Amino acid sequence: MHLQLGEASTVVVSSPEVASREEEAAQAVAGLARAAAAARSAPVNLSRLVYEWTSSVTARAAFGGKTGEDQAEFFTIADEILREAAGFSLADVFPSRRWLHRICGIEATLVDIRRRLDRVLDNIISDHRAKRTRGSDDDDGCSTGTAKDLIDVLLKLQEDGQLDFPLVLQDIFVGGTETSSTTVEWAMSELLRDEKTLKKAQSEVRRVFGSTGIVEEARLGELKYLKLVLKEVLRLRPTAPLLLPRQNSERCEIDGYDVPANTRVLINVWAMGRDPKYWVQPDEFIPERFLDSSLDYKGTNYEFIPFGAGRRMCPGMAFGMANVELQLANLLYHFDWELPENEGSFEDLDMSETFGVTVKRKHDLCLIPVSYLPCLAPT
Repeated sequence: MHLQLGEASTVVVSSPEVASREEEAAQAVAGLARAAAAARSAPVNLSRLVYEWTSSVTARAAFGGKTGEDQAEFFTIADEILREAAGFSLADVFPSRRWLHRICGIEATLVDIRRRLDRVLDNIISDHRAKRTRGSDDDDGCSTGTAKDLIDVLLKLQEDGQLDFPLVLQDIFVGGTETSSTTVEWAMSELLRDEKTLKKAQSEVRRVFGSTGIVEEARLGELKYLKLVLKEVLRLRPTAPLLLPRQNSERCEIDGYDVPANTRVLINVWAMGRDPKYWVQPDEFIPERFLDSSLDYKGTNYEFIPFGAGRRMCPGMAFGMANVELQLANLLYHFDWELPENEGSFEDLDMSETFGVTVKRKHDLCLIPVSYLPCLAPT
């Protein structure tokens, strides 16, 4: 896993648990195959499936092994945080009126969530510390008796005084799971509406992986067209259209505008990605616009910064995109997709948005999976 934690160097967690993305993918595919075989006309909620898939991958990379009681509660609390952050409160309109937070009840709710979150994180971290104490430490300060996961590496960074531990965990999970799953959801939606683009992406995936029945993460780099598709999804459907709020510590002037110190600044990457000054047919889904282009989303091209830029850009970009690529490749390789009966055609697919922590589909994406390889379907 690649993470940029503020000024700390990039951390690479090389463990079997991170590699288990493929195992989680196999389990998700098997579940879809069973659904496809059980009832040909029964739709599955792809939005929910992808979210749970992403949560499982992230949990195993961070905690190691299967999800325990504390880890399950952690994700329940993470869902609550997302709901509260996405909701509306009168106190948000008048942030300086602290008494509104108490009257609206939001303060008590957030205090309770934080108390429960701290307790769960303390349990998880204490468990990892105990395992490290029982085992002999290697050069990285992680136990050699167990596979290293994200918490092991974060513990080492905390010991070196480089990390505010609980906040990093909260940010990675609450932000990373929602944004990654939403990106896959929008990618599938856009592809299904564009039959020509869908066929190109699907043909590439099936050509690269052949009839093996396995999408190998090590070969995702061969999916050149799929990478164009994902770039276009990030441009047209950035999951965090205003990024995260920033605050300048000093007064500054930008393009003639005076920005006082301690001003909350929002970066509208949604508008930047649709600016006709930089993009031809900006409202159209055209992956080919990135063909033979050096334009990338890693923070150096400011007309295209879905993950932000500079020292404060998304710390889990590489890990998140690896998950997104693997999930999308599996969905395209293993299945053809149909709409439920009486839902019309894919050209008329409802693309309405709802704004919360991320910009998601207003309605879940419910589809009928049709197994591409007959051997996938259980007998």
